[in-house]
Amino acid sequence: MAANPRVEDHYSSVGIARRILDALAAANGADAPVTPDALAPLDQFHGRGIQATRELVELLRPQAGEEIVDIGCGIGGPARWIAWTFGCRITGVDLTPAFCEAARELNRATGMADRVRILEGNALALPLPDAAFDRAYSQNVVMNIADKRGFYAEAFRVLKPGGVAALSNLLAGPAGPPHFPVPWAEGPSTSFLSTEADTRADILAAGFEILSFRDTAAETVPKQSAIRRKLEAEGMPPLSLRVLMGERMRDLTVNSIRSLEEGRAVPVEILLRRPA
Repeated sequence: MAANPRVEDHYSSVGIARRILDALAAANGADAPVTPDALAPLDQFHGRGIQATRELVELLRPQAGEEIVDIGCGIGGPARWIAWTFGCRITGVDLTPAFCEAARELNRATGMADRVRILEGNALALPLPDAAFDRAYSQNVVMNIADKRGFYAEAFRVLKPGGVAALSNLLAGPAGPPHFPVPWAEGPSTSFLSTEADTRADILAAGFEILSFRDTAAETVPKQSAIRRKLEAEGMPPLSLRVLMGERMRDLTVNSIRSLEEGRAVPVEILLRRPA
């Protein structure tokens, strides 16, 4: 590993969109439609995949015609699915150039390029104007960011007064650091889990109101444990994030779930509001 590893190096690879589209065609047939639903097993790069996105959407409540920002959009799976399902427009921002390139290719393949735009940029300096978005969301991104107050301040800046932000995230657990490597980091140099108390303080310092802050471990970890056992017995299925991250994805996922089971990481869903 490099002396000063970068977050984007953990995620980057070449030919991401082509690999995904080829895997989809191999599984469903060359003439099968390429839709956000069809891509969901392959492009929802966060714990619990499309189910987690559906749950975050229940919190976010996007409306047709709204402008929404996805901070740390990855290869754009949630952005495409939300825009396709709810008729809104989404701007995704991601740090990893290879992810941005793949997201744009997959937008074109699904016919979503007119409703989902992808910008390369840093969550600490979003390439976006002030007060431009009705809603914002971010899924399992802030674990890679040390300057969490800067992250929340930027989300606050780009939201319109009265706008809301929905976050799913992992917090530091009481049992020590995660088992590395995990899906978001090879090691502790690019993993920054904060406590609930620090998270609340950072959010409030940015100016947000906290509408809800919920630990979801009781309902999600048992299901994750079942997934871990299946992965250990059978490996990753053909249509899975293995296509994106390679064979290492099995071990990354197992380590992440073990960390949840042992209280080394705590999953939360948070809903914030910029005061009107």
